[in-house]
Amino acid sequence: MGRKMGIEHCHNVSDFRALARRALPAPMFHYMDGGADDEWTLDNNSAAFGRYELLPRVLVDISKIDLRTRFLGLDMAMPFFLSPTGGTKMFHHQKELAVARAAAARGLMYSLSTVGTTRLEEVAKTGDGPKMFQVYVFRDRGLTRELVARCKAAGYDALCLTVDTLVGGNRERDLRTGMAVPPRFTPASLLSFAAHPRWVVNAVRSGPIVMENVAGWVKDNYADSGSGIAGFIDTQFDRTLSWKDAAWLAAEWGGTFVIKGVMTPEDAVRARDAGASAVMISNHGGRQLDGAPAPVDMVAPIRAAVGDTLELVVDGGIRRGTDIIKALALGADACSIGRAYLYALAAGGEAGVTRMLELLRAELQRDMALMGCCNVSGLSPAHIQRHQV
Repeated sequence: MGRKMGIEHCHNVSDFRALARRALPAPMFHYMDGGADDEWTLDNNSAAFGRYELLPRVLVDISKIDLRTRFLGLDMAMPFFLSPTGGTKMFHHQKELAVARAAAARGLMYSLSTVGTTRLEEVAKTGDGPKMFQVYVFRDRGLTRELVARCKAAGYDALCLTVDTLVGGNRERDLRTGMAVPPRFTPASLLSFAAHPRWVVNAVRSGPIVMENVAGWVKDNYADSGSGIAGFIDTQFDRTLSWKDAAWLAAEWGGTFVIKGVMTPEDAVRARDAGASAVMISNHGGRQLDGAPAPVDMVAPIRAAVGDTLELVVDGGIRRGTDIIKALALGADACSIGRAYLYALAAGGEAGVTRMLELLRAELQRDMALMGCCNVSGLSPAHIQRHQV
């Protein structure tokens, strides 16, 4: 990319990634971009889509392509939504609000993370688009209960429990750049901040990066936690967490309930029995257990186990409209994207996210037409096959 390259010259997610790398200090970029251990799972999440081939139908009336779908009882303009991601303000000073506005304007669901940098009440006011809040079952159930109550009061449409972070993954890029808790930046990292004055100025003007949804609660209940909010949160992950706790949270919420981090048919069945309306088939973007399979490879076996009793989301590796089509043809109800919109946010703020969503819309429209399929509900296993080596 040339020095003057802007978001108007980005034509796919890879272009946004390249621009994000130039826009961010190295610690922030690698925190967003990296995975665990050797990053095999990180790379495989996207590479796995290349192992499937699409089977188009011809001589079909494709004059009208309908991308609308219904997921979790909600109407969405396209068959994907925006995953919860923590610390979004690290990547752009417009933080979660920019992403939520872009999603709402295009009829897509936005998911806010507990460790996001914007209060959930602010995000709830960013438009009429559907909203989901991602939560953990903390050791201190009082914090979880408070977050659930706030989500109810703010009118969130769904609650999502993340279950694959009880132990943090070994993210070696962060160790090298100093993105630890607390941060321990290297000389090279500090030079990288100096080389990105625009990011630094915007970061200073917009104030400190704070986990806004838990900061007040921690201050009121754990004033002497010592290690800061991030360190406190790390101590709150409960290694004794079980399916009983998931069922407790489902009952506490009493509404549409999603479990994120399910990777096997057996756990999908247990999630359904614990009260989940849907599961996000996810290995946390390759940031936890390196060696875990790609989510798209687990769609068919999980669908076979649960039938039509549970909605399935492919979370991980989505970079193209054809990736979404492949996931739906294999049996998913929807997909979710995380890094893709973070790259776009870092590259251009809300305008970057908007352009990325429009590019995905254009890809989906074109690819569905080329498939000879007029609506997403018409996609089925008959439209896909495993690539024969």
